[in-house]
Amino acid sequence: MPYLTQPDTQPAVGAGELRLGVPGYAHPLLAPREWEALPSVGPGVHWAVLNVADGPGERPDPHCLEAAGRLRNAQVRVVGQLDLAGGQRSFGALLSDAHRFRDWYLVDGFYLDRCPTERAALPELRRVVGALRDLLGGGHLVTAHGIHPHPGYAEVADQLVTFSGPWHDYRWSQAPEWTAAYPPERFCHLVHGLPRGHLTQALRIARWQGAGTIWFTDRTAKESRSACWETMPGYWDAIVSQVGTGVSE
Repeated sequence: MPYLTQPDTQPAVGAGELRLGVPGYAHPLLAPREWEALPSVGPGVHWAVLNVADGPGERPDPHCLEAAGRLRNAQVRVVGQLDLAGGQRSFGALLSDAHRFRDWYLVDGFYLDRCPTERAALPELRRVVGALRDLLGGGHLVTAHGIHPHPGYAEVADQLVTFSGPWHDYRWSQAPEWTAAYPPERFCHLVHGLPRGHLTQALRIARWQGAGTIWFTDRTAKESRSACWETMPGYWDAIVSQVGTGVSE
């Protein structure tokens, strides 16, 4: 399948520009419109998480293979989801999942979900990240903490998810001083339950706090932790129109 040999050639992002980080749509059979829409945004999507079945699944899924191939043809990074369970999953289990993601879906990197935040967990995370980079010969690695972790984590992966939660928390959130030492492409914010009328305000908050990658949605997390990310926001066209552009202050 020729689409699986597409190299990772994302263009550089200009100052003040935002890209979308897609934290994980539902399976392509359950969310076909969502998966079909992403390639049209192209480089405006920084990365998209592939989560077949709480990881790579037990065998290759042809629907996920096709969806991942279309994204990579559109110069969108596809990152496989590895659940660290707050640092409780074993090194061997994580590497086993990583090998399957690489062998079956030729992922461009990994999204380390439920990543720990405390200083004591840093050595083990460095070990995991080093093994993942060796496996891919590089790759794009995102550590999803959901809050600002110990500053040492900023030196481990390519990008940190430093906010993941509802709008009513995000609107009053603040970034610690240490984040100012890093460029915006180092940070990602994921916000759910965001009304359309507050979209511009949320985009300004992301820029003020130094985030270069975002995912905002009006969906909520009432059913499960991941349900709010499984479909497009109701204001998809509005948010896509803001990708790569500035919002006036």
